[in-house]
Amino acid sequence: MNTVIEEPKAELKLGETHVTLLGTAHVSRQSADTVRALLSSDQYDAVAVELCSSRHGVLSNPDTLAKMNLFQVLREGKASMVMANLALSAYQQKMANELGIDPGAEMKVAIEVAGQKSMPVLLIDREIGTTLKRIYRNIPWWKRLALMSALLASAFSNEKVSEDDIEQLKQGDILESALSGLKENDRSLFKPLIDERDQYMVARLRSELTDSNIKNLLVVIGAGHLKGMQALLEKTPAPSQQDNQKTQDSLNAIPPASRWPKLIPWLIVCAIVAGFAIGFQRSPQMGWQMIIDWVVINGGLSALGATLAWAHPMTILTAFLAAPLTSLNPMIGAGMVAGAMEIFMRKPRVGDFAQLKSDVTKLSGWWTNRVARILLVFFLSSLGSAIGTYIAGFSIFQRLAS
Repeated sequence: MNTVIEEPKAELKLGETHVTLLGTAHVSRQSADTVRALLSSDQYDAVAVELCSSRHGVLSNPDTLAKMNLFQVLREGKASMVMANLALSAYQQKMANELGIDPGAEMKVAIEVAGQKSMPVLLIDREIGTTLKRIYRNIPWWKRLALMSALLASAFSNEKVSEDDIEQLKQGDILESALSGLKENDRSLFKPLIDERDQYMVARLRSELTDSNIKNLLVVIGAGHLKGMQALLEKTPAPSQQDNQKTQDSLNAIPPASRWPKLIPWLIVCAIVAGFAIGFQRSPQMGWQMIIDWVVINGGLSALGATLAWAHPMTILTAFLAAPLTSLNPMIGAGMVAGAMEIFMRKPRVGDFAQLKSDVTKLSGWWTNRVARILLVFFLSSLGSAIGTYIAGFSIFQRLAS
């Protein structure tokens, strides 16, 4: 028999508004029931939720994914971010499938009941894309692969999750739980993930309540944010509205990328082109052999990546032909070209968009769903081309050294 665990809660005064912070688990029947009971009690005249506008849009309109423009996603370099979001969604959906409750059910309930009572809904969380980008920029390049791997591993894990285990998520955050395979004391990861969002949501709350007529506010947040937000809200003296805005602006800013990572691809291109020039200067035969090595290795590994993604034969050929050229132009990647060809050859069907969130909860779904497979083609062909660039470059300079 399950032990009933009361939702963690804190009561405080913010100006003229009585605020109730309610800590929830994002996949919990008990959390959803508690939110419904509190909002149905008529003691609150507004509700704030741990959602950004994009996540609110997905919860309110499940067809949002069907409107995704894949060409635009590839062109704007957002494919990796979309994959990360899908992996996180898959992690939540996997737990929800085992418990028979939708991910973010307590947020949906809050929005639903607020709509029935004509109650204002305040969206206080930072955009998930901004959070992931700040995490990405906050960690060294060699940890970034581990970040994506942790997200994918959490989505594909076969470990069963009980409802008691889900209730324990009240001690953390859903994204933190998904990344539990990474080092728990890694501040470079968890500062943007938890601490910064505590600060952002508090600043948003203060801004929303300035000059408002809200007397009693229920704030529905993941329990991992409860302690940090409570401490910030109780801090005196309260920051000014101008300071609140500065906090939001600074936490929304994406840290500039280091100059060296931007220069490295161009330095590699210069080194490869210089290698070709030296090879042809020594002998046309050596120069042409270097060209062949470059095309076969770089194009071959990119095509192999597309093949592993079960890409269309024309996409595989495109990856083979594009990779040797795109690797000499850091402004465009082989994965973008291969992904665009896959879209052209196998245009996703309406059902692929509709089933995307459920399909990506299974490893096989990334290959059978056309939308997910396009993202996989992008990722694996890009990875193959990147590996091919270093192997082919090594081969070229090995010939020059011999």
